[in-house]
Amino acid sequence: MKLIENAAGRLVPDEINGTEAVPFKGVGKHRPSGRKYAPSIPTCIDYPEDNNKVISSLREALVKCGLKDGMTISTHHHLRDGDLISNQIFEIAAEMGVKDLVWFPSASFPCNDPVIEYLENGTVNRIEGSMNGPLGRFVSEGRMKGTAVLRSHGGRVQAIQDGDVRIDIAVLSAPAADSFGNAKGTGGPSATGVLGYAKADYMFADRVIVVTDNLVDLPCFPMEIEGNYVDCVVLVDKIGIPEKIVSGTTQITKSPDRLLIAELTASFLEKSGLLRDGATMQAGAGGTSLAIAVYAHEILRRKGWKFRFGFGGSTKYMVSMLEEGQMGYILDAQAFDLDAVRSVEINPNHIPYPVFNAYNYHSKGNLTTMMDIMILGATEIDTGFNGNVVTHSDGLLLHGIGGWQNCLHARNVIIPVPLFRDRIPVIVDRVTTLCGPGELIDVIITERGIAINPRREDLIDSVKGKGLPLVTIEELRETAERICGKPDKAAFDERVVAAIKWVDGTVIDAVRKVKY
Repeated sequence: MKLIENAAGRLVPDEINGTEAVPFKGVGKHRPSGRKYAPSIPTCIDYPEDNNKVISSLREALVKCGLKDGMTISTHHHLRDGDLISNQIFEIAAEMGVKDLVWFPSASFPCNDPVIEYLENGTVNRIEGSMNGPLGRFVSEGRMKGTAVLRSHGGRVQAIQDGDVRIDIAVLSAPAADSFGNAKGTGGPSATGVLGYAKADYMFADRVIVVTDNLVDLPCFPMEIEGNYVDCVVLVDKIGIPEKIVSGTTQITKSPDRLLIAELTASFLEKSGLLRDGATMQAGAGGTSLAIAVYAHEILRRKGWKFRFGFGGSTKYMVSMLEEGQMGYILDAQAFDLDAVRSVEINPNHIPYPVFNAYNYHSKGNLTTMMDIMILGATEIDTGFNGNVVTHSDGLLLHGIGGWQNCLHARNVIIPVPLFRDRIPVIVDRVTTLCGPGELIDVIITERGIAINPRREDLIDSVKGKGLPLVTIEELRETAERICGKPDKAAFDERVVAAIKWVDGTVIDAVRKVKY
């Protein structure tokens, strides 16, 4: 593996897992060529004439789909920490003696920590997807055989569509499905609301298995997974633990500092004119983001304004805007709580919207560029406004990229963050891992001041003299270091354990093995 310097000044590998890698060239500088990847041509000759594809077990389905050494297996994460299916795939593979599988999840959760056993015994060669906790530490310590590849949600569907990753078998859990394989995210004991991560998997995988605990009469409608792409349907007792799939108690932060950040963010949105009648907005489901949503809702209600639409990850706070008339539509790729799950089922203006449509950079347009207000988080921001979301200053892989990189293409990207966490500064000289270029990040809001990217003179002019605590990003860093001290930099080995892909499939940074 040779390391070369990319356009962001980061040393990245020229090949990953034996495949040539393209270094990051700059925002909007890489233009793809060729044609989209396509799986092999199927034929109805191979499928039941009555279109009943139900078979007795996941093991039988994997055998029927030809599970063998070296295959790439994809899963989605709508079941989140309640997922009961993903680990079973590798348990079955281990019993069959299958080796060197590539796991390609849209995300992993603590419930997937048992996959470490299959990484250790050779059943799984590597993970190409987000990881955190013990899985992230396992990779950061250089214990995984292959090199991890981390992509955004949009980068994942780009990789599938372009053939950077070729899925041999997609195993897609569905809260409701019929015998033909049509499936959706609503209904049944394991409802997730939507299945926004599954579209690219079922369209481009060679083989597709739908697993459900709620087999319904044909047609299962509305069809978020279309049965004519599906090979097998497996009925199981339970695909997920409802209490861990979604939370009925998504909580607004109670931290005084975080509430101050949320209040400052809402004030900035109002005084800058970004929050207006007909605007569009996306925010996350963290405690601070939820507080921002509540404050924004109050402003909308007070002024008689209405968001044109919001994009989800949906929460009950977004649902309340929809139901009370302060939001026209929710376009939704993932429901984060029970209120959102209910809303998808009953409200025609709460619309399932796959990330394949919303975030794919190699497509004829992108939802994110239509968003006026984008609220994101970060583990680190540096004085060049560059952002990190996958590691902390200790260098350990603790988070996935999610949709973060894709969301940077919104019109106004605002990152509310605390100045420090656990006495470790969030504003630093240089981010440990580069996930997003500073030219795409517009505003950093902390409890001790607001820094606007100097590139955004329009935003600076819009809030001058309006009573907001404006500071430079350098002043924020100096304040953090004055309070916490300058932290020691993490020590790394030469070995690259993970590659960070940008939204266009190029390599923006690499994560190295940590030294203790």
